[in-house]
Amino acid sequence: MRNSTKMILLAALAVVFCGLYLFQGLNGSYDYALPRRGIKVLAMVITGVAIAYSTVVFQTITHNRILTPSIMGLDSLYLLLQTVIIFFLGSGHIAVINAKVNFVLSLAIMVVFALLLYKFLFRSGKRPIYFLLLVGIILGTLLGSITTFLGVLIDPNEFMRVQDKMFASFNNVNGDLVWFALIIVVLTMAYGWRMVRDLDVLSLGRDNAINLGVPYDKIVKRMLVISSILIATSTALVGPITFFGLIVANLSYQFFKTYKHTVLITGAGLMSLVALIGGQWIVERVFTFSTTLSVIINFAGGVYFIYLLLRESRSA
Repeated sequence: MRNSTKMILLAALAVVFCGLYLFQGLNGSYDYALPRRGIKVLAMVITGVAIAYSTVVFQTITHNRILTPSIMGLDSLYLLLQTVIIFFLGSGHIAVINAKVNFVLSLAIMVVFALLLYKFLFRSGKRPIYFLLLVGIILGTLLGSITTFLGVLIDPNEFMRVQDKMFASFNNVNGDLVWFALIIVVLTMAYGWRMVRDLDVLSLGRDNAINLGVPYDKIVKRMLVISSILIATSTALVGPITFFGLIVANLSYQFFKTYKHTVLITGAGLMSLVALIGGQWIVERVFTFSTTLSVIINFAGGVYFIYLLLRESRSA
């Protein structure tokens, strides 16, 4: 089957799940239910495409298919930020009860954190990408430990507000934030799409890319910033989804069997739409909200991550 045919089938499946989620069980309440479902679908589209795009780009830069941008510690920073706000300011502070303020504050801090990290590590221009990953893992562990420590000290009633932020949720998405996030994601991806074909060369390795005339360091730095902005936006919008990018990116590699990143990124984006919209439809219609989509994704992603590790060890 040709890749174009596979892409059409994925797009058709995404449209089917989108139609099921939007129109099943409306019972005539179009004015009330349809706009709210539409906002949730748009939030899932933004989140899925942003995570898929950033994960494929990040894995190409690092030459490792079991890594995700979350390894840089952005998810841990997001949870720490929410915990610190509630711990020191209380759950009644405007940064907690006002979704717009919380979104802008979280997005700004995560992006600034990533930019400062990249600027510091690439200051000499000779830092290898694996040194950046090592620092990211250490910082993520440190931030997670601080979050756990504050969670032990915090008032149990206040901690319930923190728990709401620990898992991604599409049920209470703010409509204004969705449009703001859409603008950020579209502009960021449009800027990065001009360099997507350079990723085909970057996948050959640093030396080969430089020999072929690609400004390797410049492209890597720009793509790291783009990945950070996309992950920060999706995390600030709905919360952290740790293993989702790992799943859709690796499924795209196996399904399309190509080196072209235009195909891989588009395919991963369509798979993310099928997984998120279809998964949310199953959670609401089949499980009747007895669980959350992020729990299912993290469980499936954890199992898939272990499978990838075992496969890599066997091949090595």
